[in-house]
Amino acid sequence: MSVRIAIIGAGIMGADHARLVAEDVPGAVLQVVCDASPERAKQVAEAHGAADAATDPFATLRRSDVDAILIASPDETHAPLTQAAIAAGKPALCEKPLSQNSAECLGVIEAEVARGRRFVQVGFMRRFDPSYREMKMALDDGFLGSAIMMHNFHRNVEAPPSFTGQMAITNSAPHEFDVVRFVLGTDYHAISVFQPAGVDASRTGAPVFMVLETQAGQLVNIEVNNNAAYGYDVRGELVGEKGSVFLNAPAPSRHNAALMAFERYAPDWRPRFAEAYRLQNKAFVNFVRTGLFSAIAADAWDGYCAAVAAEAGVEALEAGGRIDIRMAERPSLYRR
Repeated sequence: MSVRIAIIGAGIMGADHARLVAEDVPGAVLQVVCDASPERAKQVAEAHGAADAATDPFATLRRSDVDAILIASPDETHAPLTQAAIAAGKPALCEKPLSQNSAECLGVIEAEVARGRRFVQVGFMRRFDPSYREMKMALDDGFLGSAIMMHNFHRNVEAPPSFTGQMAITNSAPHEFDVVRFVLGTDYHAISVFQPAGVDASRTGAPVFMVLETQAGQLVNIEVNNNAAYGYDVRGELVGEKGSVFLNAPAPSRHNAALMAFERYAPDWRPRFAEAYRLQNKAFVNFVRTGLFSAIAADAWDGYCAAVAAEAGVEALEAGGRIDIRMAERPSLYRR
């Protein structure tokens, strides 16, 4: 059975997802591309062989020729669109964040609980990245012993206009908030946030440094620097009692010239996590076909947990101190 997918949002991420659905995900059919701009919707639809283009997202997700929704529209539309997908009884793969407002995330969770099943897969694609998977496997297999610390950094070439330190927490760091929970298998109970004294904290893309304490007693640090200048760079190290595991970014080639050996950095996240996106979308299509939610994928509860961590992080940045992270009780629907 082919899964007919409607993509809502035809920007950078939506166009990438359209290509993946059309070319790299067996069993998926790109049925509709929907965007507020009719010209952009038509352009992406024609480029990737979609059956139709549209501009109304709510009408699109209710169409009888659409089996599932992929949401790549602006962040503020994610919660309303996932709610509408649940009401229509259609699975949705929603790009992160589910919402930057934890109360909105709880609304999505309540809608799923009322229907008695999960509909929403959240696009925390790093869970599918081979390097993070190997890191988690080393911990789960006992190779590292117990986990003690996890170091993470997330760097971009240049921050877009008006990208604040708060946005580094709410927009960039949620990927780390989620994948750390995934690797360690625990939740957070406190967060502290710092900014370097020598940096103007009000400038666009000002860096932040976060320290999180997990419920299992580990310490986690996350650096976000959106003006690193040299390239897109995500790295990490998991430290255990018996050793550690570093993430290796995939590099297709190494250059030798002028008495130097070097590897090139990508300008953004897409090359670094290309395989993760492909595997994520493949898992979503399998979920739609079988009704079995992936054991790896993030669900609405995971989206809520990331939002709570981000909210506490913003509070810690503003207060200049350590903030406790408090979460609602996890419904049984999300206990794996």
